[in-house]
Formats: sequence, C-alpha cells, structure tokens
Amino acid sequence: MRWILAAFFTAAGIAHLMTPDALLSITPSWVPFAPQVIAITGLCEIAGSVALVTGYFRYAAGIALAIYALCVWPANFKHAIDGIAIPHIANSWLYHGPRLAFQPVIMWWALYCAEVIDWPWRRNRNGS
Repeated sequence: MRWILAAFFTAAGIAHLMTPDALLSITPSWVPFAPQVIAITGLCEIAGSVALVTGYFRYAAGIALAIYALCVWPANFKHAIDGIAIPHIANSWLYHGPRLAFQPVIMWWALYCAEVIDWPWRRNRNGS
C-alpha cells in the first residue's frame, strides 16, 4: 500500500512541476502566490513520497501528506464545481464525485502507511 501511495504522490508531484498552468486554473483565487505554491507542492509531494518509503521520515511524511491532501481539497472542489477542463482528466461528475469522496481515504491511507494510525486493522505492536 505504501509503494502505491508513493507512486500516486510522485505522479501528482511531477504533474505539478510539468503542467503548472493546468493546475493553476483549479487553484482557488484566495491562494497567495499560486504558481509558486503549485511548484512547491509538487516538490513536497515527491519528497513526501520518498520519505514515505524510506523509513526514517516515514511518520512525519504520513502526517504531512495527509495534511497536504486536506489542503488541496478546495482545489478539487473548485475543479468540480466550476467544471474546469484539464487535459487528460475527465470533466464529468463520474470523475469528480468519486475523486472528492476519495480524498478522506487518501488522508487515511497516508496516515496508515506511515504507521501514524492502525485503524481499522490493528497491528501487533508487542510481537506476540
């Protein structure tokens, strides 16, 4: 699960760096310095992905990626509500509905993979 999530965040980070204009169109107007924020978040997604699979910074990466997923949720809502077309992404509620509903799962997934939480599958912490 950890490697799959890291791959998704790496792909998203690369998209932020390679196609910032497309993502700028879905960034809410209240975000200051939006082009710079998009670039920085792309780098953070990639760094978080690496940290998630390496171990040493895994715990912090899981928390940071979960918070990041929460913070970009307004852009996902803007994308859906305003019907903004982005190349290679469907502009229909068949995409937007599940995407918006899945965001809390991404937050949980980051926390679970980083061993911040163990719900609903309890890990055996004492080795017995």
